[in-house]
Amino acid sequence: MEADSIQVTTRSDKSVPMVVAIDGPAGAGKSTIAKALAVALDWEYLDTGAMYRAVTSVALRLGLDLSNDELLGDVSRRMTLEMEGNRILAEGTDVTSDIRGDAVTAAVSTVAALSSVRAEMRRRQREWGEARGRGVVEGRDIGTVVFPDAIAKIYLTASPEVRAQRRVHESGGNVEEIEAAIRTRDLHDSTRADSPLMESNEAVFVDTSHRTVDEVVAEIVALVKDRKL
Repeated sequence: MEADSIQVTTRSDKSVPMVVAIDGPAGAGKSTIAKALAVALDWEYLDTGAMYRAVTSVALRLGLDLSNDELLGDVSRRMTLEMEGNRILAEGTDVTSDIRGDAVTAAVSTVAALSSVRAEMRRRQREWGEARGRGVVEGRDIGTVVFPDAIAKIYLTASPEVRAQRRVHESGGNVEEIEAAIRTRDLHDSTRADSPLMESNEAVFVDTSHRTVDEVVAEIVALVKDRKL
């Protein structure tokens, strides 16, 4: 594996990128909202969760101990990672489908909690923002840690029941089991030592439980325009 960062194609002279930070728990609609918002603003979009999933995919493929902070940190620093549109390549392998599979989904919260992995992913995420100058970035610590100077911070949420129903609609499964897994993931994410999931004091809180994507996107676009950006 060679040291690398997410492939970039656009450069900017801005030292501090203009970022709309979208945080929230699993199933709150972050990816869907962020993608639609990026289209509405004509900005680029970064799914930071996919980055952690890519590290997890590589570690699983290598048969590594997923709780070894030093080892996984080395993997995350050395691995090549390219995110081009909807395609994700890790170590030259297309892992777009693999990172959404059951094995990665079950393991990613363990890998994402490792301090060395988080440090490297934060570095790559900030590099992405600096290279582009502006963008929509979603994850769990974007407004609090990765881009604390984001021009707009949004915290999306929804009830565990609604989030479980969404997952069932997307990929099937037992709703009770999925809801239990979501609650476990919430606890894991909010209590990890490094960059726990939490709402920034400056964030606009948006409950997506009973709102359409268009409604939520329109609200965020209005917020960005109100700040004359």
